[in-house]
Amino acid sequence: VMKNENKQTNDNLIIGRNAVIELLKSDREVENVLIAKGEHEGSVNRIIAMCKEKKIVMKNVDRKKLDFMCAGANHQGVAANVPAHEYSTVDDILKIAEERGEPPFVIICDEIEDSHNLGAIIRTAEACGAHGIIIPKRRNVGLNFIVAKTSCGALEYMPVARVTNLASTIDDLKKKNIWVYAADMDGQRWDKTDFSGGAALVVGSEGNGVGRLIKEKCDVTVSLPMLGKVNSLNASVAAGIIMYEIARQRLDK
Repeated sequence: VMKNENKQTNDNLIIGRNAVIELLKSDREVENVLIAKGEHEGSVNRIIAMCKEKKIVMKNVDRKKLDFMCAGANHQGVAANVPAHEYSTVDDILKIAEERGEPPFVIICDEIEDSHNLGAIIRTAEACGAHGIIIPKRRNVGLNFIVAKTSCGALEYMPVARVTNLASTIDDLKKKNIWVYAADMDGQRWDKTDFSGGAALVVGSEGNGVGRLIKEKCDVTVSLPMLGKVNSLNASVAAGIIMYEIARQRLDK
């Protein structure tokens, strides 16, 4: 058991009230702050106020879950997740495309909550020559150590931007002449779609697919035919197939 509350059980988890306060005072990126249910006294109130001021996502968690995550360390009802890798910006991603002399090729993740799926998407995006990935701050897994591990090193080469408002980010991309494609059911066939020019592929969660508001903003919906009895495909697998079609069309030019 760790006696020093400033220690971390892994590189992504900051444990204890003082450690979290110091983290929030710094300019370091914070994924979210975890607060044990029922903890609202003393310095916890200060942490809550700091999170609100900095617009950092807070999550109320069961104390037993926090005990497990902190491996028995004295967390005092508070812990914070920090990313395993620094985030880029959307402008950084578009600049990479410009420097390579290529039309932008971006992957947008809409509410992907499975770390393994995000890691796999990052790995495939890197292999397909994508310029970057965009994720929302809320209801989407961030760059935690499982994502980093699953990406098998690709995260070191693949910029990931984290945005507050995905819908307005899509509007901005469209203004830059980038076509936005939603990978979802009831669209045109992925292999009959022209992906030439700037392309942004939106991948949704396993359970709900691409959200309604986001789907309405997309220019085209592309689908994979389902030939089996189970009418769904893992998000990272579906994304991978369409990413490679975009890459193939670019290679064939």
